[in-house]
Amino acid sequence: MTDQSNSPRAARSGGRAARRAARAAPLADHLRPIRAGLEGGLYRPLSDAGVARIHQAALDALEQIGLADAPPSGVAYLKAAGCIEGDDGRIRFPRALVEDTIAKANRSVTLFSRDGKNDLELSGSRVHYGTAGAAVHVVDVHGRTYRDSTVQDLHDAARITDQLDNVHFLQRPMVCRDIPDNMEMDLNTVYASCSGTLKHIGTSFTEPSHVPPALEMLHMIAGGEDKWRERPFMSNSNCFVVPPMKFATESCEVMELCIKGGMPVLLLSAGMAGATAPSTIAGAIVQAVAECLAGLVYVNAVKPGAPAIFGTWPFGLDLRTGAMSIGSGEQALLTAGCAQMHHYYDLPGGAAAGASDSKLPDMQAGWEQMCSNVMAGLSGCNMVYEAAGMHASLLGFCLESLILSDDMLGQAMRCVRGIEVSEDTVAIDQIAEVCLSGTGHYLGTDATLSRMQQDFVYPTFGDRTSPKEWAELDKPDLIEKAVARKEQILSQASQAQFDPVLDQALRERFNIHLPR
Repeated sequence: MTDQSNSPRAARSGGRAARRAARAAPLADHLRPIRAGLEGGLYRPLSDAGVARIHQAALDALEQIGLADAPPSGVAYLKAAGCIEGDDGRIRFPRALVEDTIAKANRSVTLFSRDGKNDLELSGSRVHYGTAGAAVHVVDVHGRTYRDSTVQDLHDAARITDQLDNVHFLQRPMVCRDIPDNMEMDLNTVYASCSGTLKHIGTSFTEPSHVPPALEMLHMIAGGEDKWRERPFMSNSNCFVVPPMKFATESCEVMELCIKGGMPVLLLSAGMAGATAPSTIAGAIVQAVAECLAGLVYVNAVKPGAPAIFGTWPFGLDLRTGAMSIGSGEQALLTAGCAQMHHYYDLPGGAAAGASDSKLPDMQAGWEQMCSNVMAGLSGCNMVYEAAGMHASLLGFCLESLILSDDMLGQAMRCVRGIEVSEDTVAIDQIAEVCLSGTGHYLGTDATLSRMQQDFVYPTFGDRTSPKEWAELDKPDLIEKAVARKEQILSQASQAQFDPVLDQALRERFNIHLPR
């Protein structure tokens, strides 16, 4: 055989192989085209006058209408802070108190990961996408059916999330319907989530009595209460209000315990426009803002400066049927408008986007998920909840859709990053070189090759082949690709799994339902 190692063709091939190897190597974080915490905020659906009017209307609602049904402990905290309890039992909030609280509230919240590699800084217009919700079903894409969600499903969702670059956190996306006891369900939710991912986790607690044992479990996982308090890697998603304008008594008691236990709190107001919130987009935002401002006063009355996320989550409603319309354009506007209010207050905030009314990961799901996710990102929403995997108006969670969402959120984050204009990117030197002394095109030039990994996001599952190539590849199916990736992830041990000694201690202390 003739040795061709020194031939021009071999040299060209070797150079091409070297360039391919260089492109395949992981980029340093600061060179990646997308990453958690890119800054949005350029999309502003509300005018400055509109923002100011919503703020004033929210203050009016708090001062004149107030909130009902605070627990006795909450009444005591709020009255001590300067709120007024009326003869009707409603707690009213003087404007000066609310504005003073806004001025003193925590401006930046860090949601910690267990390993320190995926900490989320919530400030300004930094954007993070993740899961959320309380779906009661899991989608079976093969049978096109729904079944009850289990603790194993939750654990699997955590393990998958742990491997997805563009899903930045795991908030419990489904409930463990195979565990009938609420205490055991809450504790197993903590166990299944923490043993599945090292990313930050959000969860809820059904009753106040469930918080102390959950904190005990978290202390064990962290290696002690001091280590937990130093880096709390789980936050409490707390529906502290029952819209319109009522406190959720038990949830408020849960919130108080979580604050004292060092756990960040998501103040979640989830009114439905046209049912439990005004039907207009502006009115629904006013009520959500008012309720979350009340929550902010509450949190800071319990512990000044406690980490809290301003969780305005108004949902859309199909007024023809009364069904939720979370995949609608109105939902996208609700979320973007709420994010704009977060910026007005300069508070860490979150809202819902990216869920679909479709029952399966189909074209409807694609347009609904992408529309609200992009608008939420462009508006600079710090925490975009329910951004991946959620279907059937929050009733069903799909593991394959979660996997496909990684591609979708990558494209959304590229939109958030926007267009950089600099001496390099205007590329006049490239234009001159190609047109005056080059080949007349930019393919393969050093400038093109040097930026192709820094400026462009490439889909993992999206198909960009020609029809001919697609046919030659046996017409690959998007869902089947996701199924294969799911099986690959779940066939490997989770990097978040507990040390055997810790796992044994947890199982001896708590009734863990997840198999070893």
